[in-house]
Amino acid sequence: MRRPLVLALVPLLAGCTVAGNASGGGGSGEIVVGYQSKTINTVTAGTLLRSLGYFEKRLKEAGGKHSVVWRDYDTGAPITAQMLAGKIEIGSMGDYPLLINGSRAQAQGGDAETEWVSVTGYNLRGSLNGVVVAPGSKAKTLRDLKGGTVSASVGSAGHGTFVRAARKYGLDPSKDVKVENQQPSVGASALQAGSADAFAQFVAWPGVLVNKGQARLLYDGGDLNVPTFHGVVVRKGYAKEKPEILRAFLQAQVDATNYLHAHPLQAAESVAATTGLPVETVYLYNGAGGVATFDPTIKKELRAAFVQDVPFLKSLGVIQTPLKVDPFVNDAYIRKVVGPSYDQQSASTANPAAITGDDAVCKKKVDDPKTAGEVWVKGEPTTRPVADPVCLLKNVRALQGEGKQIRAVYIPDAAAGTRWFADKDVWVEDPSAKGGQRFKPFATPEGAQKYVAAHSGAKVVPYAEAVRRA
Repeated sequence: MRRPLVLALVPLLAGCTVAGNASGGGGSGEIVVGYQSKTINTVTAGTLLRSLGYFEKRLKEAGGKHSVVWRDYDTGAPITAQMLAGKIEIGSMGDYPLLINGSRAQAQGGDAETEWVSVTGYNLRGSLNGVVVAPGSKAKTLRDLKGGTVSASVGSAGHGTFVRAARKYGLDPSKDVKVENQQPSVGASALQAGSADAFAQFVAWPGVLVNKGQARLLYDGGDLNVPTFHGVVVRKGYAKEKPEILRAFLQAQVDATNYLHAHPLQAAESVAATTGLPVETVYLYNGAGGVATFDPTIKKELRAAFVQDVPFLKSLGVIQTPLKVDPFVNDAYIRKVVGPSYDQQSASTANPAAITGDDAVCKKKVDDPKTAGEVWVKGEPTTRPVADPVCLLKNVRALQGEGKQIRAVYIPDAAAGTRWFADKDVWVEDPSAKGGQRFKPFATPEGAQKYVAAHSGAKVVPYAEAVRRA
């Protein structure tokens, strides 16, 4: 496994780019930011923020001469290594990597100590992580992976989701399956080549493979009902020494968050153009009503989940020294940036980028985030809001009748609420349901079968048939 990992690092290292004349961490007037361009739950502190130039603008307003070094990585682990070496000042990563970052920094002590200062995006149920299998796989639940090989980045949120979920299905992740520790891009190739039976990863990898028709969703991390998030971490000594720089970064993050909420489609297109990811997948997660909710405040639900993650990661052997959470979590900086509304904002978990408007076909107001979806027609600058799953099917049929090409369709899972590609969902027809609820979408086969088992007469139907008959 070592050789493909080394090969995978070649383009990764080549992707490290510089804005301004800088030669590495620690230089005079130089600020090094570590981010993960393809981990699109961090875009407001990485990919989108960088493309908009908001950080550089805020630095200019703050005075002084600074150059910003943007270093792009596939996972949070190398960002942590560079921070501990004093070569990265500010980084963004997922909850498990944040925990590992803080634990190792506290163990090293001194100038190496770090602190978590803001959130980028989150999902309260954990749906940013998932397990996918090849389209032709016979696996219907995680239990069917027993004796197989699962590709995951050990220590990542995707890996943690798989371990927790596998245990719920009666599997021992250390004995019943073989977990290959691989970078996401390597694991994706392994799944396609057949050397891995499943692929457990974080946003946006499950969506990318499903969107391309190279995989189907076997397990939605939201079934765990455990919050998952990404956030910003900074070297503590650096923040104290240069608070104006961290303040400028957090102000810029808020700017990028506001831009994403105001221009979700344009933001998705920008991120897609930069990363090479399918824009339809980026919008699935980052768009209006997306799987990710973007809010920089540190919410009590996220902090509570973080505390529970400490013993879990220790049990996996990923960390040796349990993290002292209180000195690691510091919302003082983002609190000052957000201002008097901070407590109110941090207490809210509603998605600020809700789907709104009118359903043109069903003649309904679109105002329920639990059922609202979207149809993205090729060539149109905005998506079309739909009120519910049946209305989505009716919209698709009407558009097909007009000869329109549909770029993507999005709808929440009927049971879990996870937003997914409607044409990749498993659809169930329930003759006993009211007319407007006759067809129901599920992101996984298991979810659909649970509904069928509980409702006499209900049956799985192909998406095309649901569109035709809705």
